[in-house]
Parts: sequence; structure tokens; C-alpha cells
Amino acid sequence: MDPPLSFTRRDLLANASGGLCGIAFAHVLAREGLGSSGRRDDGLVGLHHPAKAKQVIQLFMNGGASQMDLFDYKPELEKLHGQKFDPGTSERVEAATSEAGAVLASPFKFQQHGESGRWVSDQLPHLAKQVDKLAFLMGMTSRTNVHGPASFLMNTGFLFPGFPSMGAWISYALGNLTDNLPTFVVLPDSRGLPYNQRGNFSAGFLPVMHQGTIVRANALQPLPDLAPPVSAEFISAESTRDGLSLLEKFNTRHLTAHPGDSRLTARVRAYELAAKLQVSAPQVFDLSDETAATRARYGLDNPVTEDFGRRCLLARRMVERGVRFVQVWSGANGPTGNWDNHASIIKELPPIAASIDQPMAALLEDLQQRGMLDETLVLWNTEFGRMPFSQSSEGRDHNGGAFSGWMAGAGVKPGVAFGQTDPWGWRAVENITTTYDFHATVLHLLGIDHQRLTVRHDGADRRLTDVHGQVIREVLS
Repeated sequence: MDPPLSFTRRDLLANASGGLCGIAFAHVLAREGLGSSGRRDDGLVGLHHPAKAKQVIQLFMNGGASQMDLFDYKPELEKLHGQKFDPGTSERVEAATSEAGAVLASPFKFQQHGESGRWVSDQLPHLAKQVDKLAFLMGMTSRTNVHGPASFLMNTGFLFPGFPSMGAWISYALGNLTDNLPTFVVLPDSRGLPYNQRGNFSAGFLPVMHQGTIVRANALQPLPDLAPPVSAEFISAESTRDGLSLLEKFNTRHLTAHPGDSRLTARVRAYELAAKLQVSAPQVFDLSDETAATRARYGLDNPVTEDFGRRCLLARRMVERGVRFVQVWSGANGPTGNWDNHASIIKELPPIAASIDQPMAALLEDLQQRGMLDETLVLWNTEFGRMPFSQSSEGRDHNGGAFSGWMAGAGVKPGVAFGQTDPWGWRAVENITTTYDFHATVLHLLGIDHQRLTVRHDGADRRLTDVHGQVIREVLS
């Protein structure tokens, strides 16, 4: 019998092993689908009803995109421009970070588009041609107007950290569609991660394997450390085999000594996936097999659209190869370089709108032409909206009372709108959509009953929609 290993030595070897060790053992675990407790530790709740969507691409506008400057046309703001904002409710009008200024009309021109006649501002001319594919949620609301909590709420269903993200819940419930790529992938803005950093794509209290895998699309190594450095000449096929054999023994002993602990299982499955990624990932990131016309359509030949366009194209390539959930972010954490347009809507919104407009329109067209839109759900979201009155002279402050979003693709009724804000875009007043309703609808399209997707944690049956949420059937086909 092998002598027992001390805690310190086992931990040291486990932490120092790095690379792709544990692959053989992970292969057994993955094929058997069993953790050390003898049950599936990856969830795999399965379908509660027939699914319309198989995969999801979410486009997230970090910072709070202004609804009345993009999709929510408000002629009343033009009539009242420069006047004191008075909603006629005898209440004190307040803003999140400033004093309420005068009514601020949108500086951009609006026009109706498509057979649906949807109003879209001139800042999104490419997307405007796609409105008949979209179902707009015009009366969305948030429980907060603070970036961190609002971003958590939109991504995890809760205002505080520590809860699983929607992508993690979907991974937990439905599992993967391919063994060669992650189930949940995050493509952040090249300028950096959004508010809350990795908390927006966390697995929370679910097994770690369900957290989002971050891919830096414009980095020399989008997924770092997949292969050993060239300088590591001591790494050979023989030494790798010896390392794997040794670590398999340590893994087996660890699982025997710690039944029910999913962390090692998650780690070895990650190593197994990493080994497969050495072959599959370079194929995904290599865009040379895309035609010049496709690359131009996504805007890869234009420095304004190249970053977001590359990530939208990668999102299509990923779902094409079986990734279940891909999240594409526009805007990083911080006061600038995102949709948090406090200083000047006129100066700050146009450049970031231009960076996303052509790529996301191209994504919708490309998915449709490839026959993928029938199984792919495309989402456009932000954490909250902006105020109808000015901050300083031409900026807009946070507004949790009203914002817009849209859905397209699998199971979505095209060319419709649900919800409405008041004449100023200050508050949602009709057919209001909460974040819980939004999450319930997404899960429904994936074949999941949001009330039945629960995990017992700290004495409570937790779910993505907490104790709320209604499926928005008006936007379903």
C-alpha cells in the first residue's frame, strides 16, 4: 500500500502540477458523469419542455445605454428641451450622481424602419435595417441605478456578489454541446473587464466548471498557457506521460479522502478540456478561413469596428462549433470608454455606438444566412438606462426606472415590441419587464422552467429568478 501523503505535500503537488495534468483521470470522470459522491455533479437538469433555442449569444452594453438616444423615441423631449423636468407627480426628481438638470432632447435624429415601423436613431443605421428580426423590450426596469449591483442583477438575478450568472445556470442545467470547447465563453472588451470584473460570469455556488471562460480575442494568446513555452525544453512526451500517471494517483487519493468535494473534479475536467483546446481553439481563433467579404461585413477592416466585430465573428464561430452560451461585452469598467455617458451624450455615445452597429447587424445577417438563427437566441442588454434630463449640460445620469433591450432568433416573434415608457422615457409604465421576467423568458426558450431550476444553498432553494419572474409570452413565436 502506498504511504499516505501529507496535506501540505498533496496540496503542493496539486497546485504546482499546472499544465494539462489530470487528463486521463478527467476523461474517466467525464465519460462516467460521476463525481466522488456517486451522483452527477454537473447538474444536467435537462429540458422541462421542448426548447426553441439551443444556444445563446448575448451582446452586453456595459455602463447603461441611453434608451431615448437609441430606440425609445420621445418627441416630448424635443418640445420641452431646456425646461425644468416636471413629471406632474408632485414628487422630488432625483438623479443617481448629480442634481437633476433641464430636459434634454436627443441630439440624434430618429426614423421609422422596416415593416414593423420601429423607431431607431441615426446612431445605429446598420441595425436599423434588421429591426424586423427583433423583438424589443421597451419597458425594462432595474431595482437599482448603481453600476455594480445593476450589473449583478442583470447577469445573476441578484444585487450582490456570490450568485451564479445566467450562463453558469444554463451550463449547469443543459451541459455542453461539444467536448472540445467550453460551454460558457466570455469575450470582454479589449480595454478591460466590465464592472464587477469576473463576478458577472461567476459560477457562484454551482460547481466551478460552469463559470465563464474568458477569451481575450485580440491577444496574441486568446487562451493563455494552452501549450508549454518554447523555452521549456525539459517538457517531453515521456515526461508528460509520467506526470499524468503520478497525478492520477494523487487525484484518486484526494477523491477518496474528500467525498462530495467538486473542486478537484472541476479542475481535472478543465485540464481535459484544455488538452482538447490545444487542437480546437486555434481553429476557432484563426479567421483565415473566413472570406474577405465576411471579414469586411463584420468590420474587421475598420479600426472603429475591428474589436467588437472580431468578437461577434468569433461568437458565431463558437456557437457554430457547439459553445452553448457566448457573452460579448462592449465597454470596460471605469468612467469612460463605455456606455456610461455622464459628461456628453453628443460626444461619448456616437463612437461606442459606431463600434457595435455594423458588427451586430452582420452577426444577425450571418446567422440567418447560415440557417443558425433558428436555433440561436441573440440578446442585446445593458444594466439600466439614462435620464431624460441633463447632467451638467449635455450628459445623462443613471436611470434604473427605464431602459430598452431586444431579443432575436430562435423562438422569438420578429418585428414586435413589448412595454412602454412614459412620454419622457423616465419610467416604464406599461407591460413592464423586470430582470426576472427577462431571465425567465430566456430560460423558457431554452426549454427550462425557471421555477424548477433550483439548487439548495445555505438552507434556501436558490434560482436565477429568485422568487419572481414571468415568461413574456408576447415576444414568443
